[in-house]
Amino acid sequence: MKRKDLAAATEPGQHRLVPSLSWWHLVALGVGGVVGTGIYTLIGVGANLAGPAVILSFFVAGLICACAALCYAEVAAMIPASGSAYTYSYAALGEIFAWVVGWSLILEYSLVVSAVAVGWSGYVTGFLVSLGMPLPGWLCAGPYAGGLVNLPAIFIIAGVAGLLCAGTRESANLNAVLVLVKLAALALFVALAGSHFHLSAFHPFMPYGFAGHDAEGARRGVMAAAAIIFFAFYGFDAISTASEETRNPGRDIPIGIVGSLAICTLIYVGVAAAAVGSMPFTEYAHSAEPLALILRRLGYGAASVSIGAAAVVALPTVILAFLYGQSRIFFVMARDGLIPSRLAVINPRTGTPVRIIVVTAVIVAILAGIVPLDQIAALANAGTLLAFMAVALCLLILRRRAPEQMRPFRVRAAWLVAPAAILGCFYLFLSLPSRTQIFFAVWNIAGIFVYGAVTRPFDRAGKEQVG
Repeated sequence: MKRKDLAAATEPGQHRLVPSLSWWHLVALGVGGVVGTGIYTLIGVGANLAGPAVILSFFVAGLICACAALCYAEVAAMIPASGSAYTYSYAALGEIFAWVVGWSLILEYSLVVSAVAVGWSGYVTGFLVSLGMPLPGWLCAGPYAGGLVNLPAIFIIAGVAGLLCAGTRESANLNAVLVLVKLAALALFVALAGSHFHLSAFHPFMPYGFAGHDAEGARRGVMAAAAIIFFAFYGFDAISTASEETRNPGRDIPIGIVGSLAICTLIYVGVAAAAVGSMPFTEYAHSAEPLALILRRLGYGAASVSIGAAAVVALPTVILAFLYGQSRIFFVMARDGLIPSRLAVINPRTGTPVRIIVVTAVIVAILAGIVPLDQIAALANAGTLLAFMAVALCLLILRRRAPEQMRPFRVRAAWLVAPAAILGCFYLFLSLPSRTQIFFAVWNIAGIFVYGAVTRPFDRAGKEQVG
């Protein structure tokens, strides 16, 4: 089976992206991608499944992600090229496995960007209504929801794509500012809710037990909540797609990946502790906006509005992180000849792959504008878990196959950490709805067909063009 040489993966040649990012850009990119609507909604969802032990659920989910993040950090520093799990799989597992991982990442990133854009559209539409400037309903929903097209969702995708086309460093700087805004809002919540902290709210701490089990018509327990909460953590993998555009990837990529995940875990546990300690979890367990609800019931009406406003700020940073990551994965697949190689062109003025960004934005804008994402969005979770397992497996294979390869960052106890990431992600995959698992299998079967019937013939011709 054909594999990409490690030297070729590390030095991609003439179609190389311009390095312009520092470690703090990467930390902000990771935090921007991870801290989105999940923190504003999953506190209630998790508390409904685990009670006050939702804090432990956040910790368990963060621990599984930490194992995957450490694997990403070593392999990304070892292979400082764009493409993330796709590139690593090409070097360690071979082209067909790389294609499956890349095909899954296309699904993950496209659905996340589209779904978040639709969510942002809902927030903005409601905000405009509160100002007395409602948009026509047929412009705010796709055909599946009784409208014509979701214009605000398309607008935000176009805006973020334009920012990415203008320059990687410029978009990273703005992203960092927006991340600080939403972190300030979460810090405000912790300060206000924490002032009403009572230990009695934590009793009983684990009313539904630790292991996942069916109770009261739902899957409950600490691990059942962790399987849901996990999906508030992914997004740090977008950092690995920035390896090629980082000035000192051997140092900065591990800092970005591990640092952003550590910050996000502390934020999640801190917010969960403040929420649980402020009032009985049953009061907000079924709320779609638990943080805002808690502040309103504590008498902080104005602060609750700021939390909602911060959610509007949070969503574009998630779109930026994932649209950036997806465009880079597409770019590397084009550079490798698995999709049309003419897309792998760097704009000499901005240093960005403008063609691939535009193509990516068009695809996700169509999804956001007209597709019923609520029925298929969970597929993004399956793609993420496959990518995490693939990177952990790549680490183990490269430890055996290339033990002398320079590793600027090296995971200690790798033969414990990587299997823990694989098993933990596999457990979470099994926790997904069976319909999601079936759809994911169908998606990848279709991907294998595309690879054999379309990509392979083009690859043989395209490689000669790219050189």
